[in-house]
Amino acid sequence: MILAETTTTLALMPKWFNPEYLLTQFGAYVILGLCLVIFIESSVFPVLPGDSLLFTAGLFVAQGSIHTPLWLVCLVVSAAALLGNAVGYFIGYKAGPALFKRPDSKFFKQEYVDKTHAFLEKHGPKAVVLARFVPFVRTFITWIAGVGRMDPKRYFTYTVIGGILWAGGITSLGHLLGNISFIKNNIEAIFILIVLVSVVPLIVEWARSRRERKLAPADAEVTQQIPRIDR
Repeated sequence: MILAETTTTLALMPKWFNPEYLLTQFGAYVILGLCLVIFIESSVFPVLPGDSLLFTAGLFVAQGSIHTPLWLVCLVVSAAALLGNAVGYFIGYKAGPALFKRPDSKFFKQEYVDKTHAFLEKHGPKAVVLARFVPFVRTFITWIAGVGRMDPKRYFTYTVIGGILWAGGITSLGHLLGNISFIKNNIEAIFILIVLVSVVPLIVEWARSRRERKLAPADAEVTQQIPRIDR
């Protein structure tokens, strides 16, 4: 499996962030390299082009640059994503007690663990699945799930669903669109669009949190001004 040489360069990103460049550099070990990147991003290092790399892999399969069948590529990248999530979970699970055992710690407090556990118990399935499609969050959610002691059976059930939808789904999407002329002729713009779309949930959440913080003092003031009526 040897990739054809590509000359596309993403001017707005570091060279190693260019998915075409990465896949080309892997050469005959392209599938192994692809799985390694997905595993690392899913477990310990969030600053990697997971979305665009999967999309490009599917596109290269469609173009014949990668000679591995699509079903097999989807299978191995999904497995790499799931294995990465498992490692991330156990990192959080094992590191949690050491980080939070000091009651006077400024940043790592037991109450944070309790709140995280409560959040995951309430929103766990949705959070674990949707986090897969958000850069950085898909890495951190695995640690948080471990630190918060989310039920392992529940966590791994939904991380399997999210991993397959993300890794297999985006790879399949790249394969589906790979032979469309507009996609091939505007691949740099497509990569940038993927990155932008991926961070939209982060921007929306930040804006909502900021709005809630602004409204909170006003709500508290109104509450204090309302007289209590005893009956």
